Amino acid sequence: QVQLIESGGGLVQPGGSLRLSCVVSGLPSSHYARGWFRQTPGKEREFVAGMSWFTGDRITYADSVKGRFALSRDYAKNTLILEMNNLELEDTAIYSCAAGRWLGHDTDDYDYWGQGTQVTVSS
Repeated sequence: QVQLIESGGGLVQPGGSLRLSCVVSGLPSSHYARGWFRQTPGKEREFVAGMSWFTGDRITYADSVKGRFALSRDYAKNTLILEMNNLELEDTAIYSCAAGRWLGHDTDDYDYWGQGTQVTVSS
């Protein structure tokens, strides 16, 4: 059974930081890419960042988070980590971890999803 379990969401003021983690288990292959998406009410799910898991040498970000967010991994713990800095009001969303056969920016590139964790940026 595939499981993606996110943690680390919460309430933060503009300019603050949060660290999201996603522990993954049960995937059919260690070559599956991992990524983060976010969604706000009434909008489609939006790509945030993604990584080629096996080598970790390919990382891609959405333009809206470049320079503020950093994606990394703890390979031994099968954990994907998203460091979010200089958070803005517009970053408020439910953040979901995903795994798939392709490192892409579309939801169709990913086959497995976590339940999501709420990130709220507010003064």
